[in-house]
Amino acid sequence: MSRRGMLGAAAVAAGAVTVGIAPRVRAAPTLPSAACAVRYPGYRGADFALPYAHYMQARTAPAPQVVTDAFAGPALPPGAVPRFEDITRDLGPTGTSAVETGYGQGADGVVFVAVRTVMPRVTAAMWDWWFGWHSSEAARYKLWHPDAHQFAALDTDLTTADLTDRQKYIGNTTYVDEYVGPKLQQLGINFRDPVAHGFTVPSDQTIVFGRVGSSIAPVDLGWLAHQVRPIEGGAEMRSRFHLNLRGLHVPNVTQAACAVARGASVDPTDLQLSLDLGRDLLMHCGQEMNHLAAFLPELHAEFS
Repeated sequence: MSRRGMLGAAAVAAGAVTVGIAPRVRAAPTLPSAACAVRYPGYRGADFALPYAHYMQARTAPAPQVVTDAFAGPALPPGAVPRFEDITRDLGPTGTSAVETGYGQGADGVVFVAVRTVMPRVTAAMWDWWFGWHSSEAARYKLWHPDAHQFAALDTDLTTADLTDRQKYIGNTTYVDEYVGPKLQQLGINFRDPVAHGFTVPSDQTIVFGRVGSSIAPVDLGWLAHQVRPIEGGAEMRSRFHLNLRGLHVPNVTQAACAVARGASVDPTDLQLSLDLGRDLLMHCGQEMNHLAAFLPELHAEFS
């Protein structure tokens, strides 16, 4: 399907969801109330009664200097942008890549973002636990980036299931509303098995690999990967985003309806992601990973 055809199909589908489903959301006779939880900034009163409230912070910690330097500097030239087809080598179990922190847009239109975050005291297992735990309610998701994260829900809530941490999120989809820079995004991220996609993942490492799509339109927008490897004193996270690699998916009708009810951000122009969005995503990722890493060991010890 051409780019124009993809955008057209997405716009039609988004309109169908908005027109055909939103009236039922307003009437709300069939959707459980929990399915249409509200979006809200920061924390609200009830959040402070939650058992993890002592980890809540009013503002997100600053990004590391290497991220702020990359944000202030120029984008990568198109010829220096790594290809998505090389991601399994880029995030190999050893070695480093030519671009560990930076952003750019290739000649093919693919927007690329890379962020390396050093995380003292952190392990890969802590991140597997986090991805299986954090999306069941918005307040947990806000621990990660209290300034930008607004809403979170799961396709299937497996947080209390008798499963391994990886089994709780691989194959599952998380639905989030978050600001990336000044723009609100409503996203559905379907997590995939990294080994099945060609990654090598030693037992002391992890790779969180996901297909990023709209939570309203049936359009996939790109891919993300977060590799966590041990280093002296803790771990490093090597994050990668390859955007404008589109596809189609069957939307979760309930989640799409509720996203519309929260106040839809879907805009057909959003389906062509810009270099400016990549720059904002660089900063967003640098902030949230650095912020959570500061207290993840304690959070994991208390709630895992």
